[in-house]
Amino acid sequence: MRRPLPKLPSWLPVDGYILALVGTVALAALLPARGPAATVAEGTSTGAVALLFFLYGARLSTHEAMAGLRHWRLHLTVLACTFVLFPVLGLAARGLVPHVLPPALYTGLLFLCLVPSTIQSSIAFTSLARGNVAAAICAGSFSSLVGIVVTPLLAGLVLHGNGGGFSADGLLSIVCQLLVPFTAGQLLRRWIGGFLLRHKKVLGQVDRGSILLVVYTAFSAGLVEGIWHQVSGPRLLCLLGVEAVLLAVMLTATSYGAKRLGFPRADRIAITFAGSKKSLAAGMPMASVLFGAQAGLAVLPLMLFHQMQLMVCAVLAKRFAARGPAAAEPAGTGTGTGSAAAAGSAAGAAVSGARG
Repeated sequence: MRRPLPKLPSWLPVDGYILALVGTVALAALLPARGPAATVAEGTSTGAVALLFFLYGARLSTHEAMAGLRHWRLHLTVLACTFVLFPVLGLAARGLVPHVLPPALYTGLLFLCLVPSTIQSSIAFTSLARGNVAAAICAGSFSSLVGIVVTPLLAGLVLHGNGGGFSADGLLSIVCQLLVPFTAGQLLRRWIGGFLLRHKKVLGQVDRGSILLVVYTAFSAGLVEGIWHQVSGPRLLCLLGVEAVLLAVMLTATSYGAKRLGFPRADRIAITFAGSKKSLAAGMPMASVLFGAQAGLAVLPLMLFHQMQLMVCAVLAKRFAARGPAAAEPAGTGTGTGSAAAAGSAAGAAVSGARG
């Protein structure tokens, strides 16, 4: 009889997937891929990125996302936070270079500010906080759809001269590795959506394994290229401090900004969680395409921010839930009670180990 894999205790304030990522980084440090092995790892990683975005496209319900257009003010607010306010704060942090952050870590911080919002964990925290789950589903879907195009475009604009940005080869890689598989997934969703739903647990492990492979390849390349001498313990502590301030500013801006804009309580909760978080699952493969050998340092701020946002938002969601009763979802935002119920049932698992 097969025994279930052991799980981390619920009181442990660290996402188990983050521990897996840290273990992958340690493996890359001890046994980096070199020579022919590096070529194989890079090719496999490229295929894994394409597979990831194919699955993203096949899972993302454009019908469900488009149904939320009637609540356009909420979605525009989340998109403005994700792709306008976050990048502005990232550009403002340029003044911290080089005294607080070295250029390489600042590039990663700026890239973090360009990544789309999460879907799974935004839904989970909104459900836990008794907010508008349907709105969180639509907001996360919109952010993912827009981010497929906008994140690389913004990277080309603001990362020029910071170790990222566009070149002809980079643009071709983005199209081939991100846009083409995503579009193919969307086109085939009608025929394979049921299969993906029936095997979502297995495919979830494929997602996670693919991202771990991308991390291993990126950090191995960084070690071989000798870029890790740019990072020291005090600089990492500075990075954590900067990210804590960034998260606090975004949580404050989304919460009080939504209140000033007149959104009801349930919508404010959805805006707070969807507008203040960033997607590790989307950011990892994008970084591998945009940065190449520099991707290891580029995704380090995103990895740290991901864990920080999970811990902080879990506490906030419980406080939101304690302050008031469950609110009815406003008309025009619903994507179907089935979607909301499914999101609510998955909330507990996602809070303890959200991978978005």
